[in-house]
This record gives sequence, C-alpha cells and structure tokens, in this order.
Amino acid sequence: MTIALRRRLLAEFTGTALLVTAVVGSGIMATTLSPDDVGLQLLETSIATAFALGALILIFGPVSGAHFNPVVSAADWFLGRRAGTGLTGRDLAGYVAAQTVGAIGGSILANLMFDLAAVDLSGKDRAAAHLWLGEVVATTGLILLIFALARSGRAPVAPAAVGAYIGAAYWFTSSTSFANPAVTIGRAFTDTFAGIAPASVPGFVIAQLIGLAVGIGLLAALYPDAGKAADQVVVPTGERDPALDPRA
Repeated sequence: MTIALRRRLLAEFTGTALLVTAVVGSGIMATTLSPDDVGLQLLETSIATAFALGALILIFGPVSGAHFNPVVSAADWFLGRRAGTGLTGRDLAGYVAAQTVGAIGGSILANLMFDLAAVDLSGKDRAAAHLWLGEVVATTGLILLIFALARSGRAPVAPAAVGAYIGAAYWFTSSTSFANPAVTIGRAFTDTFAGIAPASVPGFVIAQLIGLAVGIGLLAALYPDAGKAADQVVVPTGERDPALDPRA
C-alpha cells in the first residue's frame, strides 16, 4: 500500500462512523414509521444498511480498502503476512482503533440527529448461545466472501456483494448479523432498535472472533493462495500517494 496511513485511518474512521449512523438512524426511523411491525422495521433497516454499506465502500475503498471492521482487517493482516501483502501490524492497530472510535461516534451522531441523548447505553439484552452462533455464521460468511472476491480478481464487485450479503444476513442469522466488533461496541451507545446492552457486547465479540478463525481456516483449505490478494481487500488500493511518488 502506498497511501499514507493517516489518510487510510481517516477513511476507516469516517466510513465506520457513517455505517453505524446508517444502521442506528435507519432503526430509529423504522420504529417511528412502523411502530407496530417488527418485521417491517427489520426490512427497512436491512435495506438501508445494505445500500449505505455499498455506497460507503465505493467512497472509501480506493483510500483504505473500506474494511470498516476489525475482523476484516485482522484477516487481511494474518493472510497477507507470508506473501508480504495486506496490512502491517502497525496498520492493523491503527485500523482497529479508528474503526472502534468511528463506530462510537456514529451512534452518537445518529442519536443527535433524532434529538436523543448523545450517549444512551442500550438496555437490549442479546446474550444467548443461539445469537452467538448466528454471529459465528455471519462473520465466517463475510470473511469468505471478501477474500474469495479478492483472490479471484472480482474485488470491484465488493460494494454490491458485501452490501447484499449483510442485507441478507439480517434475515438468515438469529443475531441479525452484527459481524463486526467495532460496530457491536458502537451500537452499545444507543438505546434504540439497533442497540445492544454493554453486558452483551463481549459475547458477540468473542463469537465474531471465532467466526474470523473459522473463516481463515476455510480460506486456507479452499484458497491456499488467498493471502497474495490481501492488497485487494475490500476494494483495490492501488492509488499512489503523491507525497510518496517521485513522479508526482
């Protein structure tokens, strides 16, 4: 990667913040517009999230790869180590911090947009084994999708594919597919439709990390050379930073 780390971290912070704003904001709007129909609320939120995620990948992908997710960044670092591709350990630490702070900021922004308290910790308990299993499944599928696309040279379709997967996973997983430790932490800061109680966060994050491990294991079995394409996750980051390019 040749783009300055500060630019990539700004992209990860901003993109993750806007993603969580979309998740939380659409949840608030859905409960306002459809107060007596939980199924319709979920449909409205899943559609908004899928489209927002695809758009955000298009915006920020050329800068940072548009990971917006610590498990994606961790997989990128882990798989790319032997091939000399993907994130470095320093990059990984910066990405995770930027994503987590951005996710918290996204919840605060959504709360403020809908005239709620800036920080209102969620009371929605989501601590249950079947929900953790849902997170393992959702996270495993996300890792497989992203790296299979990169490995096969189809990373440019990631905005549509990843958005579609997350939108669908809202419905086929018991947990409604958080699949993202940073987003999980951020959603603890809003006591709305999309919230998760702080006490439920550790269980979700552990399940997501298990999903990461399962996903990496399946990638190693299915695509042993997946690490060579780590620089193409989620969107190719082939732009050269003018400050680092002597030809500029």
